[in-house]
Amino acid sequence: MAACLPKPGVVMQLERVLAYLAKVTHLDESAFSPLYFVGERLGCVNAVWRERLLQQESALFQPWRDGLACLAGGDYAHLSRTLQAAAERWRDAGWLNGWRNENFRAERSDGSPCFELERAAFRPLGLTSHAVHLNGLTRAVDGSPHMWLGRRSPYKAVDPNRMDNMVGGGVAAGESIEVAREREGWEEAGLSAGLLADLSPVSRLLAERPVQRGLHREWLHVFDVWLPPGSAPVNQDGEVAEHVCLPFSEVEALLVDERFMIDAALVAADCLARHGYWGEQGGRVRAALTGRDTPEFQQR
Repeated sequence: MAACLPKPGVVMQLERVLAYLAKVTHLDESAFSPLYFVGERLGCVNAVWRERLLQQESALFQPWRDGLACLAGGDYAHLSRTLQAAAERWRDAGWLNGWRNENFRAERSDGSPCFELERAAFRPLGLTSHAVHLNGLTRAVDGSPHMWLGRRSPYKAVDPNRMDNMVGGGVAAGESIEVAREREGWEEAGLSAGLLADLSPVSRLLAERPVQRGLHREWLHVFDVWLPPGSAPVNQDGEVAEHVCLPFSEVEALLVDERFMIDAALVAADCLARHGYWGEQGGRVRAALTGRDTPEFQQR
């Protein structure tokens, strides 16, 4: 597939995109304390949560090394039950919001499962989750690439009415990337399992930034889905208000205007760069997005 050539004025806009990416990926690590489970650094907490854990959960969390350590041990099931009981206490105390009755899985540095926990507790503890994101792509009559985007429902608890990728969602505990991709593909866009079955990931991006609840840290597993001309995504679960099909120049404008939810912005920018929208300058975007995808960074 030939890369599309940069359009007039695109390089000027690129500087604004890069400035936006620098802003939404900035993290002051000094504002967080490392959090250890079974001897490994798997999370981190801000000052508010550090005080809560040390004062109200001292039987479960204690100062250790340069941060805090969870004192609970045992196998996957036992550690999961212990931490889930703690999360329910935090919910009842009013510390957690957005309770979903859905678990994410925390992994050791080698990728093996350590425990699972209600997803509402992942950000407060700075734990790393996984998500799948699908770029919906098609070609106009003139052959130019366009991107399908979703506008999030106004009733969504997080980022209502913001622009999103055609498909995006978390990988639940017990799910593979492939199963999550097919589930989210159907729920958010009505895509058949057959259309998604042979897809290979095109990028893996680390989204990491401070949020009100704590630290958002998530691996985004990215796929490109080319839809035939005349077909369109159809939302099934009510979480997408509408889908729109836009030329890359309009996607760029949405990035510059900060209309995307942040994770979707990272994925969309990566897609434009990979497909040559900014020409050779697109390498600067990909470097900004993937520069921390290193073994040393993953094991922090």
